[in-house]
Parts: sequence; C-alpha cells; structure tokens
Amino acid sequence: QVQLVESGGGLVQPGGSLRLSCVAPGVTLAAFMKSTLTWVPQAPGKERESVATISHLREAFKTYAESVKGRFTISRNNAEKTAYLEMNMLKAEDTAVYLCKATQTLDWGLEYVYWGQGTQVNVSS
Repeated sequence: QVQLVESGGGLVQPGGSLRLSCVAPGVTLAAFMKSTLTWVPQAPGKERESVATISHLREAFKTYAESVKGRFTISRNNAEKTAYLEMNMLKAEDTAVYLCKATQTLDWGLEYVYWGQGTQVNVSS
C-alpha cells in the first residue's frame, strides 16, 4: 500500500506560489501522530536536503533551511493525516521533486521512516 502521496506541484513563474500536500493513506492515525514530518526536495545532481520539518509534539516545533526561511511554511492536520508546504516567492533554484517524509518515533529510541513518491515543482519564466 502506498504510504505517503504528495500533490500540488506544477509550473510557476519566479515570485509565484504553490501549496503542496502530503496525505498518508498507508500510515495509521496513531503512527502519523507520532511522526515528525519533513519536506525534502530532490533536484538532479544534488543530494536530498530537507527544507522544512514539523515535529509531532504538541507544540509542533518547526524548523526551516536558511534558503527557504520567510518564504515557506510547513503545517500539519493530524485528523486528516496530512502535511502541507506553503511555498511563496518561489525562485528558479527551488525547482525539484518535493518528497514528503514521515519519521515515526518508536519505543527504545527507534524510528520508522515513510516516504512518498514526490511532486514536481518547476519555477521558470
């Protein structure tokens, strides 16, 4: 069963906006609520490097890469088992396949990682 499914990508001009979604049909609600959620762009020839993370804790701590601070916003809706990435003031260098990752915290300090297939974001004039 597909674990995570991303959507919302597309072609946008520099300065434009997109909203990505990540739903988790293959993850139980209990597991989703114990998962830290991360958006990871994958560009050709580049290593994967997360740009936004939101914790599973009640405070929902958020962290961002310097390259997207002030432009991207991550959020989550546990009831809908969905993560979001609001992308504003997009730049050509944001072009990539955006993957969603859920890292579930298990007992004994262990983790289980779920991945999606990604959604393509192209920023071009």
